[in-house]
Amino acid sequence: MYGLQQPPSSSPLPSQLPEGALPTALNPALLKSARQIYRTYYEVHPEDVQRPIGIAISTKTHRGKLIFGDRPVLLPNESFIPISQIEPGLH
Repeated sequence: MYGLQQPPSSSPLPSQLPEGALPTALNPALLKSARQIYRTYYEVHPEDVQRPIGIAISTKTHRGKLIFGDRPVLLPNESFIPISQIEPGLH
């Protein structure tokens, strides 16, 4: 196929993203904040076994929340960071 590129292996496929979210290069500061949110959540709730699909994070304040549902709705100033991009940096 001409002109089509495969997404990098670390990027989620369009079917894995929330509706309206586009795969983008992540800001390293946003990724760092998302990892801290994820780590803090599991330090406070170690008994929680449900795995989130990712984190919705504000591009302005870097505050975010774990997303457990199938189709989160993002605010205009939020980005979605899939769990596949958060977990590799934690180990």
